[in-house]
Amino acid sequence: MVSITVSVPEDTRELMKKFPEMNWSGFVKKSIEEKVKEMKEIEHLKKNLRNEQETADWAVKLQHASREGRIETLKKKGLL
Repeated sequence: MVSITVSVPEDTRELMKKFPEMNWSGFVKKSIEEKVKEMKEIEHLKKNLRNEQETADWAVKLQHASREGRIETLKKKGLL
């Protein structure tokens, strides 16, 4: 396991000392782990969103292509 050092303002450190029952190191470790997990999930969602956007763009282009010339066809048939 890797160790890191976290700097906090002196007044914060003094307040932390008032709660010796609190495992500050464990708290920071858990907070970092949760944040990394959250960011990883967001990264995954963004990737899926990009893939879905590509599919949506393709579907819109396909729909536009299928409608191309439709108005002229309807006019020729006297429906417009």
